[in-house]
Amino acid sequence: MDLSSCWDRGAVLFLLIALGAMAGCQGVLGGNSSTPQSGRLLAGSSSLDFGTVVVGASKTLTVSLTNASTANVTITSSAASNADFKITAPAFPLVLAAGQSSNLTVAFTPRAVGQPSGKLAIMSDASNDSEIDLMVGGKAVASGKLATNPAAVTFGQVRVGQSQAQKATLTNSGGTSVKVTQASATNAAFTLSGLTLPTTLAPGQSATFSVTFTPKSSGAVNGSVSLNGSASMTTDDAQESNAESTPTSAVVTVSGNGTTPGQISATPSALSFGNVPVGTTQSQTATLTNSGGSSAIISQAVASGTGFSVSALTLPLTVSAGQSATLTVAFAPQASGSATGNVVLTTSTGTLNIPLSGSGLAAGSLGASPASVNFGSVQVGSDQTRTITLTNGSGSSITVSAASATGGGFGLTGLSLPLTLAAGQSATFSASFSPTAAASVNGNITVTSTASNSTLSITLSGTGVTQGSLAANPTSINFGSVQVGVAQSRSETLTNTGGASISVSQANLTGAGFTINGLNVPTTLNAGQSLTFNVVFTPAASGSASGGLALTATGAVPNLALSFTGTGTSPGQLAISPGTFSFGNVTVGSTQNKAGTLTASGASVTVSAATSSNAEFTLGGLSLPATIAAGQSAAFTVTFAPQASGASSGSITFTSNATNGPFTAGFTGSGIAAPQHSVNLSWNASTSTVTGYNVYRGSQTGGPYVAVNSSPDPTTSYVDNSVVGGQTYYYVVTAVDSSGTESVYSNQVQAVIPSP
Repeated sequence: MDLSSCWDRGAVLFLLIALGAMAGCQGVLGGNSSTPQSGRLLAGSSSLDFGTVVVGASKTLTVSLTNASTANVTITSSAASNADFKITAPAFPLVLAAGQSSNLTVAFTPRAVGQPSGKLAIMSDASNDSEIDLMVGGKAVASGKLATNPAAVTFGQVRVGQSQAQKATLTNSGGTSVKVTQASATNAAFTLSGLTLPTTLAPGQSATFSVTFTPKSSGAVNGSVSLNGSASMTTDDAQESNAESTPTSAVVTVSGNGTTPGQISATPSALSFGNVPVGTTQSQTATLTNSGGSSAIISQAVASGTGFSVSALTLPLTVSAGQSATLTVAFAPQASGSATGNVVLTTSTGTLNIPLSGSGLAAGSLGASPASVNFGSVQVGSDQTRTITLTNGSGSSITVSAASATGGGFGLTGLSLPLTLAAGQSATFSASFSPTAAASVNGNITVTSTASNSTLSITLSGTGVTQGSLAANPTSINFGSVQVGVAQSRSETLTNTGGASISVSQANLTGAGFTINGLNVPTTLNAGQSLTFNVVFTPAASGSASGGLALTATGAVPNLALSFTGTGTSPGQLAISPGTFSFGNVTVGSTQNKAGTLTASGASVTVSAATSSNAEFTLGGLSLPATIAAGQSAAFTVTFAPQASGASSGSITFTSNATNGPFTAGFTGSGIAAPQHSVNLSWNASTSTVTGYNVYRGSQTGGPYVAVNSSPDPTTSYVDNSVVGGQTYYYVVTAVDSSGTESVYSNQVQAVIPSP
């Protein structure tokens, strides 16, 4: 084309697009053959050091064998002095042509911890040496293993609602690193803290953690704390993220006893001394009982009120749970008339007040001790008696002529009338209470005599109560499905729903796998009192199980039966499908997905983590941790995104609580390079005098355009190698003269580049 008019209308451009990949060239060398010589075999090295390898894993090294002669050499066989070392390739016999070399692949697969070594003998028909000895050696270490110290933690007694912590140490006792990913407790009363998970322990490294016991109810509590992780199968920390791993775990058994606070109470809750002659002393006792679940300390006992004092109590005094102590209080009136006071007990759980009352009896009068009687709670149909003492406080004899009781259920015996009491003399009789109904009752005993107080009144009180009755909540417990070897605990409550105390004398448990804690017989339940204990089901085998607890007690319900049921289930197992993912050829820069499934059987399985050994293969479609019910499946995808050309392989390992395993799926694929494209441009030369041409390219028709050559091209063709697959380009050309003046654009041509 004549470009003489290009300054006005531009050059006409012709386009030739050449697409495809560039091919290489191979050359063939030739030479003269020489006379055959005797074979001569040489080894590239006389020894191989494999370094450190985990027991059960394998490491390979290569050594070259070269035929350094002009005759063929046949390698006939090999022998190893140590089974840990083995030549895996090539197969023997092997013929090496003149000048030919071959790499021997030697594998080190240690079977036990140590520093094994040996010799590999390579036999051939070489003239220089029919046997080449290759010395081999390495160091074998165990894979990482978790251990705890101590293996069992006992907390002893801890008050309900409070917490106690103890420290333990987690150690990697193996030769490779361990990644600790999970910690769990079988009983909610125990918690673990102090470990940030996941965490990696190097060989021999330790980490300290705490186990805390916070009892929710009284009674013995047992459980365990499990720490789970995976041990690397390589000693190279830099390769740990892509290395295969094996699961490892450590268990700390834990136990403790929940106790309720100590609680001191007094029986009777008040002391009444009645009439006591002035100048004499009368004593009464009260029983101090610790009805709580832990010891209580009585540190101080102080009596107030004129004439009252405390004796027979050595302080400080520790009263164990369920134990009692006796308190003695004396009343020595100094003058006639009523007197009141208190005994205040200071204990480790608070203060207890025991009211005191009495009356000083002046000379010449008749007195009664106690001056009032409270029979407390008495079961309907039963009888309870108390002793009352009459004392002549005068200086001369007096005669008791009459004595009678009033009030429903009250009576008196043991007093023969008329009765003469000499000065200072005393006589005793019995007051009784036999309630006929459940109700509070008040009454009196009136004594008539020749004393200055001719009528003496002794007040009586008491409460009729119904018979004690034992009840349980619940009366049956269904533990449902429990995995074999795992303990599950449920609470059971016994209550005395009657008005009188009862005694539970026997508790006979039946049924394999069932145990109880927190119930010790014999035990007494006061009216309205409850006792909570635990029933534990630990199945030893799969299948249905049943049992029961037979209770024997006093009261309206002498026998009470509780029933227990549960089902032992086999541990969960996990299956992966497919076991291998083959992606074939995938273009570098693009991705390909493959689908897989995880299926649980036997029991539910929790998948806690998944690790890929090769960054080009990634897992998707599964949110972890994930729990898969028995018989159910969970879908996932593996994506292959090659970063470079060539074959690639790896595996993905799933961490779970299933009993079978490990769970690993392999994958393979090859990355292939995207084809390189170019655009060949040519145009007619200008008929004007020009020094060269500029080539312009745009991404849309009509421009804008950008120059693709750095300086004017003196030829009439140009190859654009900077194009990208899948794009469309638009080209124009201008002519440039010696002064740098540039013509207008030529006509536009279009180039469509195929996708990779």
